[in-house]
Amino acid sequence: MFPESGPVWMFRGSETSVTAPKMPGAKNILVIHGPNLNLLGARETRHYGRDTLKAIDLRLKRRAKEGGVRLETYQSNSESELVDRIQRARREAVDFIIINPAAYTHTSVALRDALAAVGIPFVEVHLSNVFARESFRRESYFTDIAVGIISGLGAKAYELALEFALQYSGKRG
Repeated sequence: MFPESGPVWMFRGSETSVTAPKMPGAKNILVIHGPNLNLLGARETRHYGRDTLKAIDLRLKRRAKEGGVRLETYQSNSESELVDRIQRARREAVDFIIINPAAYTHTSVALRDALAAVGIPFVEVHLSNVFARESFRRESYFTDIAVGIISGLGAKAYELALEFALQYSGKRG
């Protein structure tokens, strides 16, 4: 969880933003979007909302820049490309990953093994509440090796994961 100094919540009209306190945190963050997330905004909006992937990525990049960190986003529908990207992250000194494995959450031992092999801490993100959907979606190959999971908060889940990464010190709660 967040350290005791915690985030500062500021309210401006109906908008909420979080300002991370100055502390050690990730400096090189990789955001990985799994299959079909390129269709966000048009695909099953009752589950995934109306935000496009481009809009989500732009918000994340803006916040990362404010936080003085490098952030790269990557999306692929291909399991092998996602595995390759995770493996490359270690060579690039990525120190935190935010990943929405999407459908691979429930099927990909290969992605799980890649994340375990590189040893980079990560947060698992899901736009929809996977625990309130079909029973097969309740099983994740990643949750037990993730630092945390955020599920059911729509696009805000990515932003909350980024705030956590900005504060992450390598210690679990």
